[in-house]
Amino acid sequence: MTKGFKNTIRQIHLWLGLASGLIVFIVSITGFLYVFEEEIRDFSEKEYLHVPIQEKPFIGLKIIIENYQHLEPKQKITTLKINKEESNASIEISTKKKKTYYFNPYDGTLIKQQGSDWLNTVLEVHRNLLLGEFGEFIQGWSVIIFIIMLITGLILWFPNQRRLLKQSLKIKWSGSFKRVNFDLHQVLGFYTSIFLLLIAFSGTYFKYETVKKGVSLVTGTKLRKGDEVVSNAKIDSTSMPVRYNTIYEAANSKYPGATSVSFSIRKTGELRLRMTYPSDWARNQNTIFFDGKTGQMLRTKLYKDNNAADVYEASNHDLHTGVFFGLIGKIIWSLVSLIGASLPITGFIIWWKKGKKVKRKKIRV
Repeated sequence: MTKGFKNTIRQIHLWLGLASGLIVFIVSITGFLYVFEEEIRDFSEKEYLHVPIQEKPFIGLKIIIENYQHLEPKQKITTLKINKEESNASIEISTKKKKTYYFNPYDGTLIKQQGSDWLNTVLEVHRNLLLGEFGEFIQGWSVIIFIIMLITGLILWFPNQRRLLKQSLKIKWSGSFKRVNFDLHQVLGFYTSIFLLLIAFSGTYFKYETVKKGVSLVTGTKLRKGDEVVSNAKIDSTSMPVRYNTIYEAANSKYPGATSVSFSIRKTGELRLRMTYPSDWARNQNTIFFDGKTGQMLRTKLYKDNNAADVYEASNHDLHTGVFFGLIGKIIWSLVSLIGASLPITGFIIWWKKGKKVKRKKIRV
């Protein structure tokens, strides 16, 4: 590897880092905070995430949605979640105004309603910096730059001489502040680079169709949008509670065994039903699309028909959060995210110290 090539890579690494460092820090630190969102909620919200177990069946979505509409007649539902694994788990309804309503699964009464909490804010900062679509644009390109930074960082880490390899693999804690800071940037960056590349890549997968096409190209399979359904079944389109309840019961009857079911409204206006099933590794998920106004089934995407690109899509969220590898994965992902947040800081200090050194030399001259 020539000296000129490394100097070019160093300049790319430096200026891209200075340009995106603050955003990378924010995205990494919010990722670190959000990894254990589920566990934090289970602990802090346990009094309304579950109710005492009763010897009663699930009351059904019709009554729950009717009760919600009495409370909020003008607020449309954006998501509805049912935990089928635990019969006493509350039914969650969320709105566009970031409010969440928790209903008793046995009698349909309201348990609690709450606005956006600190975890929702952390997620929004992580996704769009609280700047809407403009924030999504900035965040997305900063992550792409971060991927380039990781690759250029690996090139810079690689020692020119084999005898220096050992030195590049450990932190010299006995060294000066400048040396320790440099080692923290170089050594920790090296050890976490593969994990950070996976986290960053899976993050871009959510945003960019080009990345999805890239996965399809690598796997040699095409990501399916779902199989179109020709159905003459009539659903009561005048009543949303009846419509949702009919869809829920029909889907559970046709595709039994789901541990969780969720409804969500897409930007296209389609109603999306997701049914998650037990799995050993990749997420088993059936996704069914309906006309948002009539409730007519449009297409189905069943996990039994998944190809390699579909399997990756189903697993991408879990890869991004570490859930794919269980509790150990989440612990590793949280630590890696914390280290990722430290890299812009240690990198800035390296640049700052070098700048001060150059200034001192000019003054002496």
